Amino acid sequence: MAGKVITIAQQKGGSGKTTLAVTLGTVFAKQGLSVALLDTDPQGSLGRWFMTRRDRLGEAGLEFSTASAWGVSYECDKLRRGVDVVLVDTPPKVDADLRPALREADLVLVPVSASPVDLWATEGVLDLAAREGHRPMIVLNRTRSGTRIGDEIAAAAARLEADLASARLANRVAYAETLGLGMGVVEAGRGAAADEAEALAAEILATLAG
Repeated sequence: MAGKVITIAQQKGGSGKTTLAVTLGTVFAKQGLSVALLDTDPQGSLGRWFMTRRDRLGEAGLEFSTASAWGVSYECDKLRRGVDVVLVDTPPKVDADLRPALREADLVLVPVSASPVDLWATEGVLDLAAREGHRPMIVLNRTRSGTRIGDEIAAAAARLEADLASARLANRVAYAETLGLGMGVVEAGRGAAADEAEALAAEILATLAG
């Protein structure tokens, strides 16, 4: 059976797309799934993480590839034949170049930080995803529990034309620290961060299975 493609997209830069790709990829790999990461962002942050990981561990334990916007379809087709999950990291923009990554997706994830600006930036992604026949899943990222702004963003996100993930990733230093080491929080024994990462991964797998 062909692997599932998860495209991570958000118009606003710094929304946590790469961190989300790394977090999910390492959880899936730890669970025994074969994983490929596809970096379509010219900034190349996911590639830097992968090289850091390979240098540190000797064997990354995940596949990695890059593609231009219009090479995404070819790479996804190739990768999904050999792995269970393909995670596609995209540039922070919404235009025609994003459409191939959305078209190939079995699930589109849109990370949103606890900020109205991040929420506003989802509109273009949601519209483009809808044109490709997808109902994306919004993932609340860098959340602060018990804050009014966090509750307001969650309530507003729930009203959008998208599903809202129940699991959230909190605003924790552990994500940045492990990213710099070429690892994911689930591999570093980072307590609450690992727990919420595993909860999100389980929710996403259940969505794909449904």
